[in-house]
Amino acid sequence: MKVLVTGGSGYVGSSAVRDLAAAGHEVVIYDNLSTGHRKLSAGFQLVEGDIGDKDKLRPLLNGVDAVLHFAASAYVGESIANPRKYFQNNVEAALALMDAVLESDVRQFVFSSSCAVYGIPQALPIVESSPKEPVNPYGATKLFFERVLTAYASSHGLRSVALRYFNAAGARLDLNVGEIHSPETHLIPLAIKAALGTAPPLTVFGNDLPTEDGTCIRDYTHIADLASAHLKALDYLARGGESVAVNLGTGKGTSIGEILRLVAEFAGREVPHAFAPPRAGDPPALSAEARRAKELLGWVALHDIRQTIQDAVHWEKQLPAYLS
Repeated sequence: MKVLVTGGSGYVGSSAVRDLAAAGHEVVIYDNLSTGHRKLSAGFQLVEGDIGDKDKLRPLLNGVDAVLHFAASAYVGESIANPRKYFQNNVEAALALMDAVLESDVRQFVFSSSCAVYGIPQALPIVESSPKEPVNPYGATKLFFERVLTAYASSHGLRSVALRYFNAAGARLDLNVGEIHSPETHLIPLAIKAALGTAPPLTVFGNDLPTEDGTCIRDYTHIADLASAHLKALDYLARGGESVAVNLGTGKGTSIGEILRLVAEFAGREVPHAFAPPRAGDPPALSAEARRAKELLGWVALHDIRQTIQDAVHWEKQLPAYLS
C-alpha cells in the first residue's frame, strides 16, 4: 500500500512512518518542517509543503491508497493565546487537504486526534461516548475535523479512523525517535531536562488537587504504542472497516509526583521543581478506556509507565549527540 503521511517528520508521525515501512508499505512524507525535524525523516521520501497547498498535494495523491494525517499545531497554551493560528492550520488548511483527498481516489484516512476533544470529563475513565466539550481552541479544532470526517463518510464514502491520543511519551526502543519540541511543553521531557541540568527547575501546577498525592494525573502512552495503532488502523480500513473514533491510552493514570520519582530513579538525580497554582480548566485527572481500540483494531498498550520513563531518559541523555 502507498501511504501519504502528513507531518511525518514529527514525534508521533516519524515513529508511525517507521512502522509502516517495516510492514512493507511505500511511504511518502509530506511536511513543512515548521515543527518537524528533517533528521526524523532521514531515509524516507520527504516532500516539503503545506497541507493547505492543494496544487502541490494533487499530484502527490496519484496512486496513493491511504493518508495518515498528523500535521497540526499542537500546543494547548499557544492555542489559547493565538487561536487564529490554530483555526488556520488545523481547520482551514486541513479542509484544503481534504479537498485534494476527495478529488483523488483515496478513501482511507487515519487522523491524529486528541483526548482534548473531551474537555473536563464528568467521569473516569473516559469512553468514546463521553461528552465532547473541549475547553481550548486546540481541542475544538480536533473535534471539528473529526466531524468533517463523519460528514465526508456519508457524502463521499471516505472511511476513517480518528485516534484520540492520551499523553504521548517516551522514545522508540532503538532511540531513533523521541521528543524534540521547541518550545518543549511536555511534562516528562521537561522533568528529565531539569534533572539533567539542561533546563530550569520544573514548574508543577497544583499540589493540593483531589488526587492521591495532590498532583495532576494523566494517562501516558508510549510512543511505540501510539505508532503501532496507526498501522493497525490502516489494516482495519483495508479490511473494509467503517469510520470510527477510538481512544488510545493505557487505562491507568500516573500522577506528576510519581513521574518525578521515576525520573529521579532512572536519571539518577532528583528533579528540581517548584509548585504553582493549578492552571484554569486543567482537569485534576484524565485516563482512557481503550476497549474499543482493542476490539476493533486489535490494539493494546504494551509499555507501562516505567518503560516509558526509562526510554525517555535514555533519549534525553543521547539527544545532544543525536542533534549534532
